[in-house]
Amino acid sequence: MSAPTPLPPTATTFLTPYLPHPTGGHYPFTTLTYAVSLDSHLSLSPGTQTHLSGPLSKSLTHHLRTHHAALLIGLTTALSDDPGLNSRIPGTPLSAQPTPIILDPRFRWTPTATTRVIRTAASGAGKPPYVLVRADAPEHADKTAVIEGVGGRVFRVPVPPGGAERWEWDVLLRFIRRECGVESVMVEGGGEVVNALLEARNQKLVDSVVVTVAPVYLGRGGVNVSPLGRIGSEGRRVPAARFRDVAWCVLGDDVVMAARPDVEI
Repeated sequence: MSAPTPLPPTATTFLTPYLPHPTGGHYPFTTLTYAVSLDSHLSLSPGTQTHLSGPLSKSLTHHLRTHHAALLIGLTTALSDDPGLNSRIPGTPLSAQPTPIILDPRFRWTPTATTRVIRTAASGAGKPPYVLVRADAPEHADKTAVIEGVGGRVFRVPVPPGGAERWEWDVLLRFIRRECGVESVMVEGGGEVVNALLEARNQKLVDSVVVTVAPVYLGRGGVNVSPLGRIGSEGRRVPAARFRDVAWCVLGDDVVMAARPDVEI
């Protein structure tokens, strides 16, 4: 793939206040980033790769990746996009590449030697992936061998209480900080991951949000960013999420918002 378009200095300056810094707590510094259409869709339909970001906003994403210790996606994104999960900025040393983290509770991901994130690690253009599965997921020695063959690891996360399908985000991020040794993580989706982290109970876990808005409507039926509604103290609906410390940057045809969740609403 071609190298990203060089960013203007104004774009990197715009992003600087939202970059990771030591938190000193139980959780990694967590940045939530994604690209949406004007109707707040991530893709045309579930499991369909949809390109929204323009060249400059894609470059901003690659720049952001170099400032995080890890890059996290869900299984659906891994299956539909087959991403490399690295920064393609020329001259980026391996030490500045993020460690890919794939959330795969039931260990359904089937990596092979041709899977992009595996090829990227094998070539030295990116770090090997970590795959987080439930402690009771099948062993799959063949998949584990592919992952470990490029230096990656499979982490078995304790089964959620009551046998729930997915982990609570506070538990998951604590595990990533403690067991994976990750001090900062950039979360790139997909839809379930984004909407879950924007829920009122999880917003306190998010330190920065970077959202690219593309000048296009995808139409009804797409994968929508719309977190669960919330009820205020008076029993009426209130905004699901609001942001503070907001900054905007126009990059080509796109507009990018950087902000922090306002957990006080």
